[in-house]
Amino acid sequence: MSRYKEKELYIYNTLSRKKELFEALSPPHVGLYVCGPTVYGDPHLGHARPAVTFDLLYRYLKLLGYTVRYVRNITDVGHLESDADEGEDKILKKARIEQLEPMEVVQHYTNRYHEAMNLLNVLPPSIEPRASGHIIEQQVMAETILSKGYAYEVNGSLYFDVLKYNEQHHYGKLSGRVLEDLISNARQLGTQDEKRNSADFALWKKAGPTHIMRWPSKWGEGFPGWHLECSAMSKKYLGDRFDIHGGGMDLLFPHHECEIAQTVAATGSDAVRYWMHNNMVTINGQKMGKSLGNFITLEELFNGSHELLEKAYSPMTIRFFMLQAHYGSTLDFSNDALSAAERGLARLMAAVSVLDRLKPGEGGDFDVGAFEQNAFAAMNDDLGSPVLAAHLFDAARFINSAYTGGASLPAGEMEKLRELFRMFVFDVLGLVEEKKEMGDLAARLVDLLLTIRMEVKNKKDYELSDRIRNELTSFGITVKDKKDGFEWLFDQ
Repeated sequence: MSRYKEKELYIYNTLSRKKELFEALSPPHVGLYVCGPTVYGDPHLGHARPAVTFDLLYRYLKLLGYTVRYVRNITDVGHLESDADEGEDKILKKARIEQLEPMEVVQHYTNRYHEAMNLLNVLPPSIEPRASGHIIEQQVMAETILSKGYAYEVNGSLYFDVLKYNEQHHYGKLSGRVLEDLISNARQLGTQDEKRNSADFALWKKAGPTHIMRWPSKWGEGFPGWHLECSAMSKKYLGDRFDIHGGGMDLLFPHHECEIAQTVAATGSDAVRYWMHNNMVTINGQKMGKSLGNFITLEELFNGSHELLEKAYSPMTIRFFMLQAHYGSTLDFSNDALSAAERGLARLMAAVSVLDRLKPGEGGDFDVGAFEQNAFAAMNDDLGSPVLAAHLFDAARFINSAYTGGASLPAGEMEKLRELFRMFVFDVLGLVEEKKEMGDLAARLVDLLLTIRMEVKNKKDYELSDRIRNELTSFGITVKDKKDGFEWLFDQ
């Protein structure tokens, strides 16, 4: 069992709209379900944020000593162009445009998603089920809901009766939506169709003549509604009651609201104890997404090919960029923010690179115990990765100072600092050291800069001397002054 098991983690529960002390259903085991991507295009920055957010949670729960069953689904059927159960299946549309079989599209973009997640050092989930692989489970749940009077059949399609459900339960408790307002707005827009009410949603849709992805059912050939897959698959792998359900804030309504209604209708009780949602990635204040056409793929970020990018950014820069904002806040894309994340990452990795070179000694004004306490306090306060990063920067300043001979710590404290710094950088934040290469010309330029620095330092121009060293540090170059000159280390 982890020595950190006694730590108390507070997470923001969307359902209660407050931070709550996390207590697993059956400690030390935790059931975590996260809505994964609909695989019909290259993964973009909007896909990366929930992946990194819940990877952070997954890593931290494991550090605290929990055994986590992490289920992250792949949507490969039933997600139509409109949340109102209208339009073409997104994967079928992509298959038609590219003249491929739908499952070719699914496999190709699933592979692309996995490749991107590996580059971002996102740990794979315990189980990664596909909607198309759980048609029977979805049919069984739909039939159960129908038998309990919360659904109705129309022309081979099965719809959830939201008004009937709301008579005994509360539809809208997660999102705060008011059912009467939803229905009234839909009437004004004239969106009524074969459903009894506009707020009703599909459990099973009849397949049209050209719809390729179809399965037999007692209601006729068709396919499951988008919302049903997560209810059915979470029940299969995590049981009737589990701990945490996560996803992007854009899924809060209608997807997660409908999940709650389906599960309560089928089983009689809520399944999820804590609902967690990461906020959006925005560009100029507008949500990034495929539907809006303003997204930047991860590949474009990594190679710098998008017109909005000034340069390429490494996968770890992208990961650190996301972790420097709290998962519950919006994350606005800009080259300045990415460059700042790049410099911050370089400072952390420069500190990591010299950890083993630190020599113990007397003195030093860095409180390792306080650093440990503050770092855990940040993470225990709703996964406060930005605050954790600030504490790591404080530690990095001391580490660089200790390396250059300006400070030290007793052997035991020094070893504890090494362990804690690596643990929070690598195990918790999930950062990895990215290999870099420095050519001969670049190395000679560094030597020239440091020679100039020695000259200005001898002239007592300490401001310029410090500026040169700080700028080099931001590029991953750690400088150590010596009596007869200097030495420097590049973070490779």
